[in-house]
Amino acid sequence: MSTAAVIGAFGFGWHVDAAQSKEPQARAAEAPREKPRNVIFIILDDLRYDGLGFLQPQIRTPNIDRLAKGGSYFPNTVVTSSLCSPSRATILTGQTARNHGVVDNNNSSEKGLTFFPHYLQKAGYQTAFIGKWHMGQDSDAPRPGFDKWISFMGQGHYYPTEGIPADQAAQGRVNMLNVDGKKVPQTNYITDELTDYALNWMEKERDPKKPFFLYLSHKAVHSDPLPPPRYAHQYDKVTFPLPASAANTPENYAGKPMWVYNQRNSWHGIDFFYNTDMKMTDYLRYYYATLSAVDDSVGRVMSYLKKHGLEKDTLVVFTSDNGYQTGDHGLIDKRTAYEPSVKVPMIMYEPGTVPAGVVNSGRLRNLDFAPTFLDLAGVARPSQFEGVSAWPLITGQVKAADWKAPDFVYEYYWEWSFPMTPGTFAIQRGDLKYIQYYGIYDTDELYDLSKDPKEMRNLIDDPAYLDAKVQLRSALYKQLADRDGRHIIPYTGRTAIGSVRRKIGGTDAAPFPRQWFVEPNRPDRIDDVVADGAFKQRLHDQGKPFVSMESLGTGRNRVEVLAAEMEKLKGADTGK
Repeated sequence: MSTAAVIGAFGFGWHVDAAQSKEPQARAAEAPREKPRNVIFIILDDLRYDGLGFLQPQIRTPNIDRLAKGGSYFPNTVVTSSLCSPSRATILTGQTARNHGVVDNNNSSEKGLTFFPHYLQKAGYQTAFIGKWHMGQDSDAPRPGFDKWISFMGQGHYYPTEGIPADQAAQGRVNMLNVDGKKVPQTNYITDELTDYALNWMEKERDPKKPFFLYLSHKAVHSDPLPPPRYAHQYDKVTFPLPASAANTPENYAGKPMWVYNQRNSWHGIDFFYNTDMKMTDYLRYYYATLSAVDDSVGRVMSYLKKHGLEKDTLVVFTSDNGYQTGDHGLIDKRTAYEPSVKVPMIMYEPGTVPAGVVNSGRLRNLDFAPTFLDLAGVARPSQFEGVSAWPLITGQVKAADWKAPDFVYEYYWEWSFPMTPGTFAIQRGDLKYIQYYGIYDTDELYDLSKDPKEMRNLIDDPAYLDAKVQLRSALYKQLADRDGRHIIPYTGRTAIGSVRRKIGGTDAAPFPRQWFVEPNRPDRIDDVVADGAFKQRLHDQGKPFVSMESLGTGRNRVEVLAAEMEKLKGADTGK
């Protein structure tokens, strides 16, 4: 059954005006509004792109599913950096990591950055940030651009006494929130408490005469995902399937870079993930039970809108800061350029404006969120924004088939704290994705996602894709230049060795690719650093070198041979 059919099959109580379809139909230009629309932006942490009830029948998310039935689902939504802080900075600034400078989770500076709600404030919006900030994690202080502020330091905690020594918890110590600059004790399960704050702000604190933008940023479902008591045993009898590529088989690793296999036995590998012996099937029971509290939160927010007659005046956006691998290619967590890492769930809901019951295949990037939010509010686009407004796509004014999505360029900068994933750059143009790695001795990757959506067949050495490889390499390098045209690898200071542990007796290191093993003294030994091209490929197909460089002291690479040739040339010049 197609995703559109699955969405349409849910018999929820919300009325759906538009017939279900695979893509939105073209709509007339939006009529002038009597008043500006409100926006509620709900963002989760580490939610897998397909981790929703209407996509996996074992998962129970009735309120989120209701959003999809009454709104549009965007399955091709991606993030330009799949890591908490860089992704959130991209959403808030409308810039890529190479320009906003928040390149990892290690307390990157926010100096000089302007967050998009600042522009909404100037246009008359009231703005609120409630939840996980996770940039500059040494500080939970209010940031510019928000009239209301509730947050916490770093990752925060699901429970008030989580992470606090037992003796101190017994004495009454609890985790703290920052509420408008004041330290306030956390008193409840974090998802519920953040929702309480959000509803209180909408009901009692904001000016009802002004439009509002609510940025509701949940801690869930980040590790270690602890559900509330009411959902603690929700999935005890459910076994969630793992990706087929999680298995340690030669077929699954054929053509894959060595680092992928080496990561199996690490903090971010399926064999030793988070350095525990927990099975991923057990972890997912916690993961999806934790999501259920978010589903409750969505239901409460939507009930508030309906009760106050704000459904048609409020755009509700549901997404995640990055994806999550649950064993794909033997990997867990995010950071990589593989589909489960870069793809995120995306649902938008606004009756009468966003087509209902629709699966919209147009590609969105988190880089496009800020320009879109300003566009729908009628605010001019700041010059530093790098993305585009997707509002015409979202509303159906432009069909998905006609949407000219920019290249999807991905950047992840190596972190000393989790060194098992190398610096990663990638570009997707149409269905072709090219991935290269920085600073390691390994192979690049090329996938045709239309034929190989699970990224199992690396086409990097396939002659049929030679031209595409060369073009994408060039385009990737050009587009990775920063605003000053520079190609710079940023990094933050090391303070420890990082998570380097491996399980005793676990998976060992990967062998180098077989085709890399060659006999010595080959005349084509320099060819691998010469630019790829059709002529070079033809010579290789014929068993000939592109640049012949014999070993020192052999063949023509000898002093006596070259000296004799030099003397011969001199003789030709003098006519002897």
